[in-house]
Amino acid sequence: MGFPETFLWGGAIAANQAEGGAFEGGRGLANVDLMPMGKDRYAVGTGEMRLETFDKDHIYPALEAVDLYHHYKEDIALFHEMGMKVFRFSIAWTRIFPNGDEEKPNEEGLAFYDDMISLCNAYGIEPLITINHFDCPMHLIKSFGGWRSRKMIDAYMHLVETLFQRYKNKVKYWLTFNEINMILHFPFVAAGLWFEEGENHFQAMITCVHHQLVASALTKKLAREINPDFMIGCMLAAGSYYPMTCSPEDYWQAISDNREVYMFTDVQAWGYYPPYALKWCERHDAVIPFVQGDKEILRENPVDFISFSYYSSRVSTSDRKLATQSESNIFASAENPYLKKSEWGWQIDPLGFRSTINELYDRYRKPLFVVENGLGAKDVLEEDGSVHDPYRIEYLKEHIHAMKQAVEEDGADMIGYTTWGCIDLVSNGTGEVEKRYGFIYVDKDNQGNGTLKRYKKDSFYWYAQVIRSNGEML
Repeated sequence: MGFPETFLWGGAIAANQAEGGAFEGGRGLANVDLMPMGKDRYAVGTGEMRLETFDKDHIYPALEAVDLYHHYKEDIALFHEMGMKVFRFSIAWTRIFPNGDEEKPNEEGLAFYDDMISLCNAYGIEPLITINHFDCPMHLIKSFGGWRSRKMIDAYMHLVETLFQRYKNKVKYWLTFNEINMILHFPFVAAGLWFEEGENHFQAMITCVHHQLVASALTKKLAREINPDFMIGCMLAAGSYYPMTCSPEDYWQAISDNREVYMFTDVQAWGYYPPYALKWCERHDAVIPFVQGDKEILRENPVDFISFSYYSSRVSTSDRKLATQSESNIFASAENPYLKKSEWGWQIDPLGFRSTINELYDRYRKPLFVVENGLGAKDVLEEDGSVHDPYRIEYLKEHIHAMKQAVEEDGADMIGYTTWGCIDLVSNGTGEVEKRYGFIYVDKDNQGNGTLKRYKKDSFYWYAQVIRSNGEML
């Protein structure tokens, strides 16, 4: 049986990790521009350390990234050569509204995305657009604190309406917020959130989440009005938690950790906060900041499909000292002795991918879209321009096979699969370019040196074969 003929194979990037051109085309300053590479990146991303402007002590990789801004025609042509049927990318908010709240959009920014979308359409590549992928205008953060303010909903919806009206006949698939659950782990990146001294951090985060959930539901409402054929999806950072042992305490911790992953997607899919989430807030002395009409908005506008990222499974333990966290792996997890690890310590678990797909489909009974899955690794560019990456091929082969089992044997309804990323880009966790994910090698190092020339890796040709065979030839 295999994958349906309509299955969408492709790749994914984010504007802040690939686009560059930070000071071109009228673009304004965003939170993600200020994320430095190196030891301070994690502290900035969690909102514990404030960087309000650039300094000489840090490298800011998003400013140029891999310069998709100037190379998009070449890059999309390569995606077409690979046979990609879908390309997931995000809109840089400050390229459309430099401060985030102008009345009229920046035409130069819209024209840039016009070209990208039209090029995808011409090649028969379905655009999958993330409206907000860790991207918040610094002007709005400084003016009223980013997503902690309800004013952000209006600013965001102005962006959404601008995009929907402009691209209503060119784009079908839209994601509202990237990895919405990441607000609990990387709040400055995910919500533009800086913590105030002495405040309840949990309350600040849950306030940001609620405002994004309301904005997500309003996006679905607006979509029905502008183009009923739009498909609106949510997106979460997924990966099942296993109990470390069969002790009841470890099992309960796994239930609790998995709930923390699914909590906000529950709201987006079901239309209400589940009882466990309300109790969870109570235990943290936090209140969900409902205003009149919020509950109806959430209930009446659930998403059409569930999209998610999957890189690894995780392990829960009641002994929290064993659940370690690192700057390259934002989610805390105990070590799993049954799994191999990537160079950055991520536990490689294809069967966990199948488990996660089944958990999500059992929970929501909505179509699933895998929008991130990949292996960050160090690649070597040979003198002849080749890049041999059998480790990446092996990782993706095993995960695609597990996904195929979820469809073929378990009955999961899946729309498509986009690897992260289809071209080398800046790592969100570490800020490195040398933590490479792509099928296309970009000549650039962590210090920003290189020609930016593109080279096809062995995995480029392998993935082209996978797409041509609709996942039969792995």
